[in-house]
Amino acid sequence: MTLRPALLLLVVSLLAGCVTTGDVDPMRTAEGREKARDSFIQLGIAYIQQGDTQRAKVPLKSALDLDSSNADAHAALALAFQLEMEPQLADEHFRKALSLRPKDARLLNNYGGFLFEQKRYQEAMNTYLKAAEDNLYPERSRVFENLGMTALQLGQREQAKEYFQRSLRLSNRQRRSLLEMAVLSYEDKEYVPARRYYDSYSEIAPQNARSLLLGARLANVFEDRDRAASLGLQLRRLYPASQEYQQFVSGQQ
Repeated sequence: MTLRPALLLLVVSLLAGCVTTGDVDPMRTAEGREKARDSFIQLGIAYIQQGDTQRAKVPLKSALDLDSSNADAHAALALAFQLEMEPQLADEHFRKALSLRPKDARLLNNYGGFLFEQKRYQEAMNTYLKAAEDNLYPERSRVFENLGMTALQLGQREQAKEYFQRSLRLSNRQRRSLLEMAVLSYEDKEYVPARRYYDSYSEIAPQNARSLLLGARLANVFEDRDRAASLGLQLRRLYPASQEYQQFVSGQQ
């Protein structure tokens, strides 16, 4: 992926110092500074999407030089530092962004993901719960999925199931929710719903070691020996060193 030429041209033109219709410096007007700030943020995000966080920080810093209280610039910098494994700086900019927009569900969800990554699970739970309060957030199903994953880490198994179910009510194509519900249902010996969740997951997501093991176990429950063998072979071929394959070989249920 390459940066859009129009985006680069916009940044350059805003910094050129004048417009063709006169001698007015656009950077001296509120509108000009706002356009330059937003262009810097877009450029920084584009670099992040390319995986070039080092370059991303330059335009994002320029955006903050123009407007130190811009939540989007702080949020983008937080993501850059998160990717660079600089948790203290990432946390600092996430907090600055949220101090400016404390009810922004997208920011809250992203910050929750950062906290989860840092194994700060209770803080992540509290942050995701705030994000879930926004009934109009278009990614609310992901928030509940994240709540479910966090609840599992906190040992709150039944609460996790409720969150995954809420996620799937909002969107029945949430992959992790489908797989987790399949696993949890299997563990509870609720094999029919487990197979339903597993089949729905298999229709939209690639198999991994965990799903292949679950699929083989469900096939054995329903006495589908051919399918169980086929999934077992895939598990051996794709993930021979995995814990899941060792469990399959030993026949652990």
